[in-house]
Amino acid sequence: MRGEVEKRESMFSLMTPSRRVPKDHPIPRIKEIADGELARLSAVFDRMYADRGRPSIPPGTLLKACLLIALYSVRSERQFCERLQYDLLFRFFLDMGIEEDAFDASTFAKNKERLLRSEVARLFFDGVVQLARERRLMSTEHFTVDGTLIEAWASAKSYRPKGEKPEERPPTDDPGNPTVDFHGERRSNETHASTTDPEALLARKGKGKEAKLSFSGHVLMENRNGLCLDISVAQATGRAERDEALGMIGRAHDRGIKVRTVGADKGYDVAAFTGVLNGAGVTPHVAQNDTNRRSSIDRRTTRHPGYAVSQRCRKKVEEIFGWMKVIGGLRKTRYRGVARTGLWAYLVATAYNLVRIVKLEAETAAG
Repeated sequence: MRGEVEKRESMFSLMTPSRRVPKDHPIPRIKEIADGELARLSAVFDRMYADRGRPSIPPGTLLKACLLIALYSVRSERQFCERLQYDLLFRFFLDMGIEEDAFDASTFAKNKERLLRSEVARLFFDGVVQLARERRLMSTEHFTVDGTLIEAWASAKSYRPKGEKPEERPPTDDPGNPTVDFHGERRSNETHASTTDPEALLARKGKGKEAKLSFSGHVLMENRNGLCLDISVAQATGRAERDEALGMIGRAHDRGIKVRTVGADKGYDVAAFTGVLNGAGVTPHVAQNDTNRRSSIDRRTTRHPGYAVSQRCRKKVEEIFGWMKVIGGLRKTRYRGVARTGLWAYLVATAYNLVRIVKLEAETAAG
């Protein structure tokens, strides 16, 4: 028999958002881990706010909201707040009832500086990494470094000569989206800068590729399960990849991690990088770049079976970049400046690690 639509509304309901989330869904386990790590940051949150005044949105709620934005590829904070009005899974993750109103999108912007000053995004990320180490999901010896370009939130039309005054610019046909002809003009980071985001630099991925205003993103990955041990964002200079890689390896040593080998692609095959690693007691398992030059990696390194293993494992780092760009929205940053882009990178990397940890634990339980 054909069913008919019955338009009716219930005045009272005993349904909660948690009852609408399937029991085998990974989000409850992700929420459990995130809540545990945020509870450890309670003392940090206390120092972020004054003792008096109007209560704000809890910082843990904002951080978990950022996780949802990354996990579900929400395009903007404003769109997230609109979706929070009706999405029961989002309300379950943020411990909100059905009757509770969603907070305004301006809450993110008003608290951004506070989050940056306290570095809570990095502390949250470090807590999830430490949890993975305690559960023996991370390698303690073998790692991989790599870098990528993150497109800046700035148009190429904003790339203007340094020191140029607004009144010196030629008249435009459209103030909002002017026609700009760069034909025949030599532009470089030494002579030009973006008026929208001065920290963004013109860079390209390789020969034959177009140059875009970008930042440089870097990841230190452990080779066992492909978890992200560290992440950093810097200006897209020619030395950024190697300098940031050495910085991440140094921070790993400071945290008591004995890095033995580091895999990398041909771009890291320079004596300035491999020599520093050798001096620190780390074996550089870098892909050899011997095209019209002499590689800094010789037979003493490549003859060992572990070198071939590192070369296979290092390709897993592309899965991290792929997830962060396609799912986490890190292909093009939503923010201006290195610091704000780095804040978002930490949150996206935290979301990635949480997904991996839950999946690995499920596979272990099934096995």
